[in-house]
Amino acid sequence: MSKSRKMKKPNRREPLVELTEGEWEIMKVVWEKQPCTAGTVQEKLIKSRDRAYSTVKTTMDRMAEKGLLTIEKIRNLQLFRACISEVDAKRGEFRKMLKRAFDGALTPMMQFLIEHEGLSKKEASQLRKLVNRADNNKD
Repeated sequence: MSKSRKMKKPNRREPLVELTEGEWEIMKVVWEKQPCTAGTVQEKLIKSRDRAYSTVKTTMDRMAEKGLLTIEKIRNLQLFRACISEVDAKRGEFRKMLKRAFDGALTPMMQFLIEHEGLSKKEASQLRKLVNRADNNKD
């Protein structure tokens, strides 16, 4: 009988990070370019989505207030850095989805992906390797 593995609860030092769609777009640029200015972020985002500088700057200032970014001021220049890692942001997003859709259980989520999303032979092989590696790490 297989058991569903419940998502481990985040400890107090590991806050659950939830980003809006716009914050995700900005964070991806900051992770790649940090330290960076709001202008650098806006230039990168304008390629995929038309965003005014003032919108990007205001959003980044709010993200700093929320503790997602830090601002280093050098004369008239403001440099932004991420306060959270990309891994922590992805972990928070994943936990939110896992809890909402699958009551925190990994096995039903994997079963759903296999049955409803389909896997190529290559993806199935990669998944088997990951599961085997996880099994070997428990020894």
